[in-house]
Amino acid sequence: MTNRPTIPLPDARRLSEDDMLRRAEEFRDLMRSRRTVRDFDPRPVPREVIEACIAAAGTAPSGANQQPWHFVAVSDPDVKRRIREAAEAEEREFYERRAPQEWLEALQPIGTDWRKPFLETAPWLIAIFVRRWGRAADGSKVKHYYPTESVGIATGLLITALHTAGLATLTHTPSPMGFLNEILARPAEDERPFLLLVVGRPAEGARVPAIERKPLESIASWV
Repeated sequence: MTNRPTIPLPDARRLSEDDMLRRAEEFRDLMRSRRTVRDFDPRPVPREVIEACIAAAGTAPSGANQQPWHFVAVSDPDVKRRIREAAEAEEREFYERRAPQEWLEALQPIGTDWRKPFLETAPWLIAIFVRRWGRAADGSKVKHYYPTESVGIATGLLITALHTAGLATLTHTPSPMGFLNEILARPAEDERPFLLLVVGRPAEGARVPAIERKPLESIASWV
């Protein structure tokens, strides 16, 4: 096996068991307050906040450390309008023609339809791309391993970072999403859209569906 250079583990904290539990419970409670929001305040959010959250997402583990993600942060009103128009065209086709009846019934309690005004109202959209291939210095293609799983982990970190910063998010996945490659000038040969994340402060008086999360005992087993 080739010897690779190593460094000491950064910030190798030694917490007491009491501190471990306290921090774990505080984080659990913080994340319990996270909800998907569809009503956004149009007030600007500083770019520096978005940069810090994307940088946090970039710390995610990835297959062979290939970091197969690319984030495009969009605040330009014209670009957001183009994204909304393209997304609503796909969503309308989905809701009116392609969606199976059981899927429409599952969405009923949430009350969604093809109209997506939040794509223009929210101050930021973050388009997340899976980089299926990298490029070597000579321009040749380099295969990425476990890219979807890696980008999924990074997206979870991004949503968590944004919530920790006091921002609301909505995960949006119109299908297909190839229009994002065109509008955002991303190479379709190497990248595919993974998710469109809507980001901003929740609107004053924003309301969310009355839903519950599954209890711990139904989502975890101990052996």
